[in-house]
Amino acid sequence: MATSTVVGLGSSSLPHVSSSPKNKNKTLLVSEFVRSPVAARNPLLTKAVSSGGRITCSFPRDWLRRDLSVIGFGLIGWIAPSSVPVINGKSLTGLFFESIGTELAHFPTGPPLTSPFWLWLVTWHLGLFLCLTFGQIGFKGRTEDYF
Repeated sequence: MATSTVVGLGSSSLPHVSSSPKNKNKTLLVSEFVRSPVAARNPLLTKAVSSGGRITCSFPRDWLRRDLSVIGFGLIGWIAPSSVPVINGKSLTGLFFESIGTELAHFPTGPPLTSPFWLWLVTWHLGLFLCLTFGQIGFKGRTEDYF
């Protein structure tokens, strides 16, 4: 039995079993994680053989159930409150767009880590994504009678 060590698996090896002509090209996986040698097999082919050659997927195709009105209302629902001037007489949206302009003034060079651009970028987008997420939960929860 000839074995070859697979890099990254430590003491694992892939022995080639050639005891019978039927198993000539069959590879067994021997590892510290697997107690006994296990023949590698394709789960799709195993399922196809057991179901008469037909592979089906039970995962719902429309899992996201996206609705463009949620994106539109969520964007408006975030831009409106983030445009209220409450941070030293300036709005979060205004500060974010102002920092974009400041950073574009020296375009080939990126913004340094100490730039306030990063704070406004993370804060503005975090608020936007939270608003979109809660909008999706609320809109879909309402249409599917969860509440």
